[in-house]
Amino acid sequence: MSDDNDAELDRLQAAYKAAVETWITAIRAEEALASVDHSVAEVDKWENAHFLAEDARHDAEAAKAEYEDALREILFDID
Repeated sequence: MSDDNDAELDRLQAAYKAAVETWITAIRAEEALASVDHSVAEVDKWENAHFLAEDARHDAEAAKAEYEDALREILFDID
């Protein structure tokens, strides 16, 4: 494996880890809003936090897929 391949895998791995951390932060924000006052405004914030967490999950899954694809291609020569 070349240094260029290592660098690319390192970049994709770091992007995946960052996306997962963003997702975790979004989940914690959603959870924090689940135990606030019982008002329409607070429920709206909670619902919005859920959508943000879902967006972050999709981003993490996409980053994971990109990293896995690169691993398959570089390590196993599978396109």
